[in-house]
Amino acid sequence: MQYKRYNKGFTLVEVLIAVILVGLAVTALLTASGSFTMANGAGADLSTAEFLAEQIRELTALLPVVDPQSETDVFGPEEGGLSDYDDLDDFDGASFSPPISAGRAVLNNFAAFTQQVVVENVSAGNFEQVVGDHTSPFVRVTVRVFLNGSEISSAGWVRALY
Repeated sequence: MQYKRYNKGFTLVEVLIAVILVGLAVTALLTASGSFTMANGAGADLSTAEFLAEQIRELTALLPVVDPQSETDVFGPEEGGLSDYDDLDDFDGASFSPPISAGRAVLNNFAAFTQQVVVENVSAGNFEQVVGDHTSPFVRVTVRVFLNGSEISSAGWVRALY
């Protein structure tokens, strides 16, 4: 008597290969998802840092470069605190942690971030060259933003004295 052989299903080897391929695909997707999540988080941090630098820019945009009362006698803060800063050079060397908004409000939701501001006179012919205080009609403002002590962004701009 002769038996007929029927192929009604997959062999064990075929099933194992299929399981391995599906497992590799799932592993690749999970790895990619984790990488995308980390990249998204870094992008969000960078976006927040740019926002915080822009807050300082907006805060100082309408302030005179030098103190209206003492004019060029003092470079740096003449007053005690942030609420008294009435000119751009008052912000030289300032560090805000938690950071502040353009309205001088403390942004407690961003407590892990720090804004550091440097205001320095620069040469009229070369904005990269720092010169002595009040020896040039131009100042460069640099805002560095840190997240948990690591710098993640900086922005700078030049303002004219007049």
